[in-house]
Amino acid sequence: MTDASAATMDGDYWDQRYRERGQLWSGQPNGVLVREASALPPGRALDVGCGEGADARWLADRGWQVTAIDISPVALDRAAAGTDGSAVTFTRLDLATTAPARDAYELVSAQYFPLPRQADHAALHRLLAAVAPGGTLLVAGHDTTELPPHAHGGPDPADFYRPDEIAAVLDDGWTVLVDEIRPRVSAAPPGTAHTRDAVLVARRRG
Repeated sequence: MTDASAATMDGDYWDQRYRERGQLWSGQPNGVLVREASALPPGRALDVGCGEGADARWLADRGWQVTAIDISPVALDRAAAGTDGSAVTFTRLDLATTAPARDAYELVSAQYFPLPRQADHAALHRLLAAVAPGGTLLVAGHDTTELPPHAHGGPDPADFYRPDEIAAVLDDGWTVLVDEIRPRVSAAPPGTAHTRDAVLVARRRG
């Protein structure tokens, strides 16, 4: 991977990463999503940074109507090619510049999604505004103590929001249900040393 910062992790950057391998991710849904969303009643879900579509397919199989967004056209094409049926809509969207539908989703899931810090929190507020009243925000990230700056030539984790920092931005219109560091549910990706997840689960008050 070439050196990258929050400013350069654009669609071209991610397209290049996807083109380097026929399959970039495991093809399995993220363990935090499975653990936290299995008991939720299905409704409308927003899968943020959907990649190759494993989370979106898992949600659709459980009755959710899913809008899956990503900044990479290559990822979206790959995800759509591996998905049957009409329960998932794949859409190119960059939260840095464009807001998803407001108050629209009973579940907004962002699994290991690198959301760049902004002084005005504009992109973060776009993400939060997508959650419907009574809906759930689910954010998972790596424990940043296991991510040294620019490891393997990659971006600095300090450029992106941690789940606990998102929790700190939430106002009294939210109830935080989970805000913790805990052992990973599923095995870490090959070649990494990730042993812990940072997890935020918050409910927007109706």
